[in-house]
Amino acid sequence: MATLTGLGLAVAGLTHFVAPQLFEALTRPAFPEDTRRHVYIDGGIETAVGLGLAAPHTRKLAAIGLIAYLVYLAGNVIRSQGR
Repeated sequence: MATLTGLGLAVAGLTHFVAPQLFEALTRPAFPEDTRRHVYIDGGIETAVGLGLAAPHTRKLAAIGLIAYLVYLAGNVIRSQGR
């Protein structure tokens, strides 16, 4: 199950590069300035974390990375709302 979840996240990450416009509305609340650049950054992070989750020997580290990434995104949403 973790392997499929990781691969799904990696595919979602790669989709950021293929169709970035699909992610701009989701990304804008966290990164209202230079949103497209952050769509690509998020896609790279999601691809890397997803591949890490898919491989059993990197799963724990990738899970920590995923938590850090989610905290980072939430912090940016909160910070952006204060502007």
